[in-house]
Amino acid sequence: MSEGAEPRVAVTDAAIGKIKQMILSGELAPGDRLPKEADLAERLGLSRNSLREAVRALALINVLDVRQGDGTYVTSLEPRLLLETLSFVLDLHRDDTVIQFFEVRRILEPAATAMATELMTDEEVEELRAILDSFPPDPTVEELVDNDLKFHHRIARGSGNSVLCSFVESLAGPTQRARIWRGLTEEGAVAKTMEQHTAIYEAIAARQPDVARAWATVHISGVESWLRKALG
Repeated sequence: MSEGAEPRVAVTDAAIGKIKQMILSGELAPGDRLPKEADLAERLGLSRNSLREAVRALALINVLDVRQGDGTYVTSLEPRLLLETLSFVLDLHRDDTVIQFFEVRRILEPAATAMATELMTDEEVEELRAILDSFPPDPTVEELVDNDLKFHHRIARGSGNSVLCSFVESLAGPTQRARIWRGLTEEGAVAKTMEQHTAIYEAIAARQPDVARAWATVHISGVESWLRKALG
């Protein structure tokens, strides 16, 4: 089977694993510049495409720093934290804890969305619309996740329940990197996210709490379903 036919997750994970080994062995340290792409791909036995995907993914989770015209560097994270961040991507496929966070999101966020539908002022609904409108036409995965977080935070605050809002927002961190990984590996993730955000917004603007709750459930369940498949 050609590399192009392999699942992108598997190819990218293999490349990340090899870069992780370079850090574990001391060959790469925080602040070090990576060798040129062609040289590194040859040394690791990777295609340049799969290496490029790995570098892009690691840059999104702040392990690597891609500097235009200068090269790619290992970020100056404390080594233990650097390795923990790298391990997350690989451990994602071995540890289902992150699924449990999504299960809690699926319980809490639809309820918060229904409450927000009834309690948000017209001005707050307009703020939600502005978040949607700020989404760039051809976003990076990082921009997608940033917009997603702002959208959900605005709805959580709109619920009028500070405790519920705190719970919802506390789930953002543990699930953020999984959202990034989905954006990198699932075809159509950006369009799907925007379509569902728009449906949630329209239900809120129309003051239809049951519809808003249903779309919020569909939205979060979709990410959870993808993650379960990614974990096999």
